[in-house]
Amino acid sequence: MIFMNMVDRERELNALKKRLTSDDLELIIIYGRRRIGKTFLVLNALKGEFIYYLATEKNNLRRFKELAENKFHDLKYIREDWESIFHYLRDRVIVIDEFPYMIKEGPSVLSTFQKIIDETLRGSRTKLVLLGSSLSVMEDIMSYKSPLYGRRTASMELKELRFKDLRGFNLSLEDAVEIYGFAGGVPYYILKAKTPFLNWINHELKQIDSFVKDEIDFMLRYEFSETGTYKEILRGIASGKNTLGEIRDYIKIGGEVSSYLRKLERIGIVGKEFPLAQKKGARYHIKDNFTSFWFTFIYPNLSSIEEGVYEIGGDEYHQYLSKVFERICREYVNDVYKVKVERAWYKDVEIDVYGGGIAGECKWSDDVDGERVLYQLTRKVEKLELNVKKYIIFARGFSKVGGEAEFIDLKSLEKWYRGG
Repeated sequence: MIFMNMVDRERELNALKKRLTSDDLELIIIYGRRRIGKTFLVLNALKGEFIYYLATEKNNLRRFKELAENKFHDLKYIREDWESIFHYLRDRVIVIDEFPYMIKEGPSVLSTFQKIIDETLRGSRTKLVLLGSSLSVMEDIMSYKSPLYGRRTASMELKELRFKDLRGFNLSLEDAVEIYGFAGGVPYYILKAKTPFLNWINHELKQIDSFVKDEIDFMLRYEFSETGTYKEILRGIASGKNTLGEIRDYIKIGGEVSSYLRKLERIGIVGKEFPLAQKKGARYHIKDNFTSFWFTFIYPNLSSIEEGVYEIGGDEYHQYLSKVFERICREYVNDVYKVKVERAWYKDVEIDVYGGGIAGECKWSDDVDGERVLYQLTRKVEKLELNVKKYIIFARGFSKVGGEAEFIDLKSLEKWYRGG
């Protein structure tokens, strides 16, 4: 299959294989957002006989035993409790996917599994792999308050792929930018998308069973029992309400917004940036592209989408891509110059790329006057009194270049993207 052959998961795959073939008892915890590739990674690492169980919200003990009996028929004579079942399955590989559902069904399962690891499986070569899409629950499992604290032998958070990894999907640079604006680095979404992207997404949104329409609802329900307020907050941020006051005014709730934002930060959907050299006055932003796409184009237009009359326009989408392009440019600088860069701002002055003595400006446009953009950037740097040794101007294409700067157009980015 394409996924493991081409994206940057080799390190995780090799580490997992090493754990699964060790001579010791292993408790391996793997977590990451929905669709990130956790199950695919584990199944590709497994060899020989194993049990894979996908947890549900009810009757997990009975369902797990029935599943295991299909491979090990003598299990039907074993008492239906976790300790007895795991005693029978000593020295085997057991994978439980979406483990948070088992906790939701009965939180005491954590104490039960603690006892199983400490007593039932002690001294064995059993490999127990727990997977979960709820980042908050999986992090709680590993916290010092959890009964399983100190028992795990390995943990792995699967994160999104980098933009550069999209080259493995045989996408041209421009197609990759358009799909990255929709999918971010989530393999499932990347594989779903087709080119030309706008033709595909507008066709997809007219399908009754389109996965795009309710994908965010599924993701948020992994974390929150009530999702309405969180969705309104994310809609506000996507529409440019980036300060605490702006978000509070936008959603018009009677309580404090900060607790909601902290929870969204904890699960990695929202991030915040502070002005230069300041520790207050934060601005909030959506960290992943799919969530940003969904709250920019899908959530505000659900009624029209249901009617089958909504389409994303080319100009509208390319305006949205300007922020996506900034993320790609920051990845370029990080990869090429090995420095950490971010957006820098203070009051009304903003610099798209800044860090490690580098300042950069990004324009998702053709025929950009690079000389003029460089002049504007140097004025910003002077105003903010920054120590900059190198300037980089990024654009789809330039009509004019000049001055002491590096000018990166799509042809230059293509070389980097392809690994040159």
